[in-house]
Amino acid sequence: MLADYEQVLIAAVLCWLLFVTIDVLFRLPEKGGVSGAAAIGKKIEADGGALHGGYMMGNIVSSPDASAGTLLAACGIYVAGLPGGLAAAVLVYIGNRICHDPGYAGTTGAVLASFIFTGLVGAGFSAENFIAGMVIAILTIQGLSHRYASRLLGRVWGWRS
Repeated sequence: MLADYEQVLIAAVLCWLLFVTIDVLFRLPEKGGVSGAAAIGKKIEADGGALHGGYMMGNIVSSPDASAGTLLAACGIYVAGLPGGLAAAVLVYIGNRICHDPGYAGTTGAVLASFIFTGLVGAGFSAENFIAGMVIAILTIQGLSHRYASRLLGRVWGWRS
């Protein structure tokens, strides 16, 4: 059995891959999709970052995307198991409607995270591992360096486009 810190590290990597993959597949780096996202992307580019990575970061800030959906799904699973994760997906969908965002990335992230995390909880992980892992994953994108995180996201977007 893995120690808790090893499980948190694995959960962080899984969460990071899940939310970045979903956001890129749903084209969040393509443009600032909601109010404020374009301004954030252009500011990050002016500060030496990548425009498309900045757009994705702006979309993450401005509307519930796959990162929010993944985090809320982990919290929902902690509270009520799989039904809690799926209830979180419904809340993300409603949040997207409030932001005038189609919300497919956030809702998809919440639904996928609910099933993946529930399966891994059955394999020995805890829901708390995914909550901590998702906080770490978001921190690597939004909290350490906008310049370098946007360049990384821009590079991932380049592979997609």
